[in-house]
Amino acid sequence: MLRQKQDVAALFAALRAGSRVGDGVTRDTYGPGEEFAHQLIAAHAGAMGLETRRDHAANLFITLAGRNRSVPRLMTGSHLDSVANGGNFDGAAGVIAGLVASKGLQHLGLQPHCDITTVAIRAEESVWFQVSYIGSRSAFGMLPAGALEARRVDTGRTLAEHMAEYGASVEAVLRGDASLDARSIKAFVELHIEQSPQLIEAGLPVGIGTGVPGNFRYPALKILGEYAHVGLARRFRRDAVIAASEFALGLDDIWRLSDATGRPMAFTIGRFHTDPKAHALTKVAGELTLSLDVRAYSTAHLVELEAQLFELARGIGKKRGVCFEFGARTSAEVAPSHPELIGKLTDCAAALGIATMPLASPASHDTATFTVAGVPSAMLFVRNANGSHNPREAMEIDDFLEGVCVLTGWLVGEAGSTQPPHRTS
Repeated sequence: MLRQKQDVAALFAALRAGSRVGDGVTRDTYGPGEEFAHQLIAAHAGAMGLETRRDHAANLFITLAGRNRSVPRLMTGSHLDSVANGGNFDGAAGVIAGLVASKGLQHLGLQPHCDITTVAIRAEESVWFQVSYIGSRSAFGMLPAGALEARRVDTGRTLAEHMAEYGASVEAVLRGDASLDARSIKAFVELHIEQSPQLIEAGLPVGIGTGVPGNFRYPALKILGEYAHVGLARRFRRDAVIAASEFALGLDDIWRLSDATGRPMAFTIGRFHTDPKAHALTKVAGELTLSLDVRAYSTAHLVELEAQLFELARGIGKKRGVCFEFGARTSAEVAPSHPELIGKLTDCAAALGIATMPLASPASHDTATFTVAGVPSAMLFVRNANGSHNPREAMEIDDFLEGVCVLTGWLVGEAGSTQPPHRTS
């Protein structure tokens, strides 16, 4: 056990060392940071004697061969990219968990009935191209139209250009080719660090994921008022900053009321800025740009929230004399975990003496793509202090190994069975 812990810690350390930029790690999507991580993980898998291959989107598939290679496989894994100046565990923990589980099966001398594949998925972090689930959607041939023309926020180059640079076949992605077929996958379980400190609060090492929220996003929502002199009386002003502030507070009221009625949701304004070419200390701001992400756990609730959003904007526009230009919209579907998998993971943890709790993810994950494609899917969450998407992610290796134990126990149980979970449409 001590040797296993040391080996896992060393692999995480190697991943961090090759991804360091400032205080945190930056594994940029279809960039040198993400590519380094893929190369490191592929080399580690090769040294374990596992099969490795890349698909047309440069996703990495790592397989422990089963006795019957023609039957649907079991899958696990996650992503390897990060936000800029992020943490070392977000996404990567799920990929390394698959390797550790596979090594455990090798150590026990168990050849599974079916293939067990760990996938290192490209481009989960939508911050880079402002498109969700690029790698997993490409694997299923489901990348939205126009996504290849999306431009990376820091380089200004298109997704197509970045994909081609790192070995993807842009033509195959554009055609909608698929390297994954839901019918060939028995089930998918993704391990991930928790991103809201609920396990920390509960004092538990592992959570059983109950679902991934859907979302709608407006990456560049503009509020247009009128630039004016700093001395302009209040009644004459069309102040974009005041309107935007009222909009943010109105959204917070919507969130508060949703929570009060037992309908969890969240909104995030990640960018909120005036135009540096036009703003000044002595000018009323005539324009403000913000980004908006709204997420919830049912499609009906998302529809309702978007309607409330538009009504809020109309009211503020009339009151403040401003215009809301929502701009481009992206979205992702709600993805509840498969009930049978929730039960099996819960039972497996209990049999191992590992205390768990059900946990709805506050964040988006590639598991959602598998679910929407028709694959029975679920998640495991590992206790993690200080949230994610920052250098202070604080997952303990002991907690990680508890999560891997649950994953490995589930794989052992499933790999000996030919009966797939009941598929929900």
